[in-house]
Amino acid sequence: MKKFFGYFFTPIFYFFFFLTLIVFQPIQWICYRFLGYKAHKVSVDLLNFFLTYCDLFLGSSVTFINEHHLPAGKPIIFVANHQSMYDIPGIIWFLRKHHVKFISKIELTKGIPSISFNLKYGGGANIDRKDSKQAVVEILKLGRRMKENNWGAAIFPEGTRAKDGKIKPFQVGGIATLLKSVPDALIVPIAIENSWQLVRHGMFPLSCGEKLRWTVLPAIDKTGKNAEEITLEAEHAICTVLKQPLRVPEPKN
Repeated sequence: MKKFFGYFFTPIFYFFFFLTLIVFQPIQWICYRFLGYKAHKVSVDLLNFFLTYCDLFLGSSVTFINEHHLPAGKPIIFVANHQSMYDIPGIIWFLRKHHVKFISKIELTKGIPSISFNLKYGGGANIDRKDSKQAVVEILKLGRRMKENNWGAAIFPEGTRAKDGKIKPFQVGGIATLLKSVPDALIVPIAIENSWQLVRHGMFPLSCGEKLRWTVLPAIDKTGKNAEEITLEAEHAICTVLKQPLRVPEPKN
């Protein structure tokens, strides 16, 4: 039934989703070129507010749970599972006071209205997955910007989207690299639920009536832990919320 209704409501969703992208492209450009970072950020926040609530055109609900008083003036690394591109607007909007930046594929900095502009000029890290040295350098630069400006950053350690909702093993590389530049950053997991179901039939039709949920979990105590242990703890925290099996790492030789 959700797929059936998707045939009717997906065109409406896409109309407003892409209209939002087109409208905010010149708004972002004006804010960035003439008014500076603060104005550009406000434009990006509003862009992602509208992108997030476009989900309502599919009859889907949007719930963001954050019961923790996270400090606004401290770098935070948000570690989340990744289910679809619709994970991202909610993180930017609901955590806007933390100035959350992303680690993105460099290919995304071209060709997508509003999104490409923000990725190129918003302060995140745009990495070439075929060039590991470039990727490390860009992530280190992001870490330094986080430290200098007390920004947050969101990272998806699975490395790719979990199209069936099942969490893939978290990779330690991105988190470890960020911690080299900003070792005092808080590590805060976010559990994302049901956004994969929006696209379970592909780009068309989108599924209707899904319950999209982001849950911010307690910050991880990094005391005495290395990057591998921190990453695994974040993975386990998210798996627990999503009621998925906990991965046991293979013992090192």
